Amino acid sequence: MGTTKHTGRTKLPGKPNPKLWVSKVPFGLGKIKPKHIRDTMKVVWDNRDNLPYAYRILTQGVCDGCALGVAGLYDQTLTGPHLCTTRLNVLRLNTMPAIEPGTLHADIDELRRLDSAQLRKLGRIPYPLVRRNGERAFRRASWDEALDRIAGKIRGVDPKQLAFYLTARGITNESYYAAAKAVRYIGTNNIDNASRICHSPSKTALKRSLGIGASSCNYKDWIGSDVIVFWGSVAANNQPVSTKYMYAAKRAGTKIVVVNPYREPAMEGYWIPSIPESALFGTKLADDFYQVNIGGDIALMNGIMKTWFEMEATSPGSAIDHTFVREHAVGYEELKGHIELQSWDAIERSSGLTRGRIGDFARLLASSGSGVFVWSMGLTQHRFGTDNISQVANLALLRGFLGRERCGVMPIRGHSGVQGSGEMGADPFSLPGGEFAGRDIERIERLWGFELPKWQGDIVGVSLENALLPDDHERKLKLFYTSGGNFLETMPEPDFVRRCLENVDVRVHQDIVLNTSTLADARDEVWVLPAMTRYEQPGGGTSTSTERMVYFSPEIRGPRMPEARAEWAIYGELAARVKPEGSEAVAFRDAASIRAEIARAAPNYDGIQHLSKQGDVFQWGGAWLCEGGVCPTEDGKGRLLPIELPELRKPEGRFYATTRRGKQFNSMVYGETDPFNGADRYDVLMNRQDAAALELWDGDAVVAYNRCGVFHGRARVADIVRGNIELYWPEGNVLMPRSVYEPHAGIPEYNAAVIVEKAETYHALKDTRFVEKRIEELELEVPG
Repeated sequence: MGTTKHTGRTKLPGKPNPKLWVSKVPFGLGKIKPKHIRDTMKVVWDNRDNLPYAYRILTQGVCDGCALGVAGLYDQTLTGPHLCTTRLNVLRLNTMPAIEPGTLHADIDELRRLDSAQLRKLGRIPYPLVRRNGERAFRRASWDEALDRIAGKIRGVDPKQLAFYLTARGITNESYYAAAKAVRYIGTNNIDNASRICHSPSKTALKRSLGIGASSCNYKDWIGSDVIVFWGSVAANNQPVSTKYMYAAKRAGTKIVVVNPYREPAMEGYWIPSIPESALFGTKLADDFYQVNIGGDIALMNGIMKTWFEMEATSPGSAIDHTFVREHAVGYEELKGHIELQSWDAIERSSGLTRGRIGDFARLLASSGSGVFVWSMGLTQHRFGTDNISQVANLALLRGFLGRERCGVMPIRGHSGVQGSGEMGADPFSLPGGEFAGRDIERIERLWGFELPKWQGDIVGVSLENALLPDDHERKLKLFYTSGGNFLETMPEPDFVRRCLENVDVRVHQDIVLNTSTLADARDEVWVLPAMTRYEQPGGGTSTSTERMVYFSPEIRGPRMPEARAEWAIYGELAARVKPEGSEAVAFRDAASIRAEIARAAPNYDGIQHLSKQGDVFQWGGAWLCEGGVCPTEDGKGRLLPIELPELRKPEGRFYATTRRGKQFNSMVYGETDPFNGADRYDVLMNRQDAAALELWDGDAVVAYNRCGVFHGRARVADIVRGNIELYWPEGNVLMPRSVYEPHAGIPEYNAAVIVEKAETYHALKDTRFVEKRIEELELEVPG
């Protein structure tokens, strides 16, 4: 941990720089780009029935979108206001009226005709609901009926047959903590959170390589760093305010490099609405793109290190910071020996890049005195995601890009609440302030005043699959309780997931709106509980940003769902009904008392107890984790780890497929057309030469298929590496393999080998034996 404090906001340059302009044509007229002004006007129109409340949320609350940490209209990086369309799109979730009773209690098939976007627009969940097996509609219920019934079911099953899940949908640290405590009090360790399907490998890898579980640096460190590398991250699309930081970095002379199979238009140039110069003429962001094969990042990083070791052989000190490595890392000789055994042929084949291009990248990093490595799901959502991130740590350690200004490693978060989830203990492998192991268990038992179950809990994907176990199995999932989330749209093989959800006895959806998974059947009953948003939570709440800033978001005056309750309060009351004796251990008087206990349970969060009003914020760990190169490991040093090349089996003529995001916030889709490339949700992005080889033209109907499923779409020629295709998420999940989890962090695999054919060819030859034969030719292994 560090002692240096964040130095506060910095100003943007006052004079424009035409060299960075995308176009001299004002507002990018004629180009494919987001229509920020139009989208903002649409948001104003959508919130016209509640504009004063919407305005107060924007100007007083902490953003419930991505994890950049904008409080009101301001952050800790730059002066001036910040606002993005992602936050504006999410705004309506907080200002909607209740769902009309006639719609809410309609025949279930009427509701099932709607997709999740249409269900969201119906409005907020106004009161508890129940639908028993065989019933055609939801019935209104009281809170007492709901909690008594759920608690009764919990008491009647083995704790290993329960599972709880919390998404990052505006959920506060207080709710994560209260849930983690209540669930352990009930007696189960099956509790998980949204990081399992996004950044769990980041925490796992950073822990084993550097001893930390979060970003080591700040957004401010981007500004003036010699180089920023975005690995598998389209921050301009998923965290739009970050484009202001990129703009500031570019103005300070920073080079921006993007590693991605697709030359992402959002990272090439962006019109930043809150910077007049950029809003008019756009800003060139990326200086270079390294278009790597899907799953080829480990090979690329091996190639970078191999180049460095070759440089060192002729000119010692030209590529590696030997002083830093000697003082702050172990495993150098083992890593060097491992890399020297790697052949350039294997590196080029796996990465999809030539030795020359890899050398260019290696020399750029070697000549940089400072650097920040930023990554997202392009590195994590693989069956070898943890190894991907440890490779990033290897590069940072070899160059000494750690623990000092304008340097660091940053897993950029896409949800405003997810960084705090594991840190609060809402994770099968974590407890507040520590791991689910040894001394941390003893420490938390002393604080909480009750014994914790000692068996290892399951990750959420395994919990769901346990619903299909025999009824008498000790881990047969019988009750599934989820705060937010929609596994039909976030997990691979949705049809399989539906079978799992519908094979649970009781399912509880604690949420603010309906989604498609809420409407799935259950063996006995489905309960729907109305939750408050973070802006309604009495006593306010806190959230932790990517850069470890803990922000206080106050309760904001406005309309309320009369029967909605704070999520932390629901968990406490449920636990008390399950085990009334001793329930004072899980009863919190108010949100402030939760923060006071968090400060005792999680030492890094000492300070959260003082957050009580708008604008309150502190950063745990100081400006830089591993400050001065000292890691919070047993010996204070980072681990250089030899990482093996993953085996990417792709038969001749097949494609690697992965997913990307369009106009959406995580799985919530807000537009059918991608504003950065004009593609539709069912377009298949593919290389022009690949399309020509299949005699495909732009817009032709295609079918992509494998053992998992069939995807019907249209070919969309794009600047993507040959042999790779991209589909939109979650629509492309039908091709992703179920039950394939990263062994260290448990993240599902979101990549697959697929056949792509003209639709007319597929349908003309859709003889069952033919299709089965073609699918059998696919390797069972999926690419990364």
